[in-house]
Amino acid sequence: MKAAVHNSFGEPIDVIEATDVDTPTAGAGEVLVKMTLSPIHNHDLWTIRGNYGYKPELPGAIGGSEALGTIAEIGDGVEAALVGQRVAVAGVHGSWAEYFTAPAGGVLPLPEAISDADGAQLIAMPFSALSLLESLKAKEGDWIIQTAANGAVGKVMVALAKSRGIHLLNLVRRPEAAAELEALGAEHVLSTSDEGWQDRAAALVGDRAVSAIDSVGGEVSAALVDLLASDGELVVFGTATGAPMPLSSGALIMKQITVRGFWGSRVSAEMAPEERKRLITELVTLAAQGALRLDVGGTYGLDDVSEAVTAARTPGRSGKILLRG
Repeated sequence: MKAAVHNSFGEPIDVIEATDVDTPTAGAGEVLVKMTLSPIHNHDLWTIRGNYGYKPELPGAIGGSEALGTIAEIGDGVEAALVGQRVAVAGVHGSWAEYFTAPAGGVLPLPEAISDADGAQLIAMPFSALSLLESLKAKEGDWIIQTAANGAVGKVMVALAKSRGIHLLNLVRRPEAAAELEALGAEHVLSTSDEGWQDRAAALVGDRAVSAIDSVGGEVSAALVDLLASDGELVVFGTATGAPMPLSSGALIMKQITVRGFWGSRVSAEMAPEERKRLITELVTLAAQGALRLDVGGTYGLDDVSEAVTAARTPGRSGKILLRG
């Protein structure tokens, strides 16, 4: 079968390539999935660089961690009725391939109302966003501030906050991104490149911003602390810039701000099964109703994985880059 493989860690454009490898077989408790579409996430790129919390074995590591596909084969102990079902799955390794294996208990059969493109990116980022929202202090009627609001998680958070009656201040780094987000129906959007944005943000949220989500890092992190109310929380979800967070000790002390990280993979792994089922049901329901915005920025074949990775790293893209099986 064809797969996107890297034999060393490094910049994805330099080390990932499409090649022929042996087709895997489903082991006990597993299913073999014929991949239809698989997204390129930032954490997939960090994994290829060797800088993520999970490091695959080399050589011969296959990229990708989420996909939509059809179950082609089952292993021992798995219900035969699963064969032929269209499923979404995340938290796997090696989904950038024509076939990959997954735990049978981790696949999610999808209703016809959810498209292939939506289903392919339904779990990882949206589930992380919903799990993050669930963990925040902010409840109905409160304010949340989020950076990188035009990213995959940011757009999902817009829909999730609205469904729960939570107010959301959306921060982006470019005026064009603000216009794009507003065109999608997002409210309260500010560009941090505009002069005076902090004053406008403060006037909007007042002392009601209970939680802030930062996926950028750098100077904006300090601004978030200034905008938070007393006893608020700053949750670090990502770092688009990789820059250190220059937080003011005085503001942290006087406001008694809590700063913590959020790693979706760990949260998901530690989540109780009934909690996971409840959140997944909420996600599937919103997606089936068309309430989640899961844009696609381009679709590429496995042979074009280098071009796909380049597109995924291009600033300003409007949606997720998908690989086609």
